[in-house]
Amino acid sequence: MKLTNFTCVLRTCLVVLLGLVVSTSSHAYSYAAAGKEPVIDGREAIMQALAVDDFAAAKVAVDGLHEEFTYLLNEHQVDLQTPMALALAEKDAAKVEAVMDRVVIEEIIRRLDGAEKNLGDYQVAKVLVVKSKLFLDLIMPKLDEANRQQATTAIQGVLQAIGNPGVFGVGQAPADPAAFEQQRELLIGAIGQLK
Repeated sequence: MKLTNFTCVLRTCLVVLLGLVVSTSSHAYSYAAAGKEPVIDGREAIMQALAVDDFAAAKVAVDGLHEEFTYLLNEHQVDLQTPMALALAEKDAAKVEAVMDRVVIEEIIRRLDGAEKNLGDYQVAKVLVVKSKLFLDLIMPKLDEANRQQATTAIQGVLQAIGNPGVFGVGQAPADPAAFEQQRELLIGAIGQLK
């Protein structure tokens, strides 16, 4: 009888533990996946329009990013509205694409800045680094081999530098602000060729 009670208690503990792990994992996933990325969606629409020389559709897609352009101007003092308007007026697909590359770079920088400010909150920092990786993937094919390798190594270094809360303390590692800053600078240097 005692063995049966012990087995019941053990099963209950395992069920509770499994429930905690599953709910934590699903919470982390839903938090990381929450929300659309207007710049990524807008860039895709712009690139599709440029592929068929439809500058009217490209302008509509750019207009849909007005809030993002305004944010970059007001919060980061980066004016990309003016060169974009000029590129669209000239119907210069290469210039439009180059401005969108700059927007993507600014989004990477913005997310990394946010992660750096939130190194004390692992979940927030991780989501911001993962989001910056989504943007990085868009421009990675445009980098030369050396900068592509540097960017790949640096984004992994940034992710490692945010630390790890571990599972019940096992595998716990504190955030390393100095390593984060170093890897962030290497990443920004690698993508800087597209500015």
